[in-house]
Amino acid sequence: MHNLTLALDAAWKVLLAGLILGAGLPALFAVGIRSLAYGTDGPTRRPVGTAAGYLCFALVLLGVALGITFIVASGFGKQLSVDGVLPTITDKG
Repeated sequence: MHNLTLALDAAWKVLLAGLILGAGLPALFAVGIRSLAYGTDGPTRRPVGTAAGYLCFALVLLGVALGITFIVASGFGKQLSVDGVLPTITDKG
């Protein structure tokens, strides 16, 4: 029974990562596009929509940068560690 619990725990982590990275970043990008459209819709400008759009794009760029950092770090024999608030590159070991 212990092995089943460990397998289900790992499966939930993989599912969550897949939802965040596989569907979450494109959905966030779409929300950013819609927010920019709301910010410039019609004769009046809405700065809240524009700011929300830029915030969404910044979060998407941050996710892409972390993904590239993960790939490059593993190519150099390092690993990306997110133990605290900021991710750090550490030696594998």
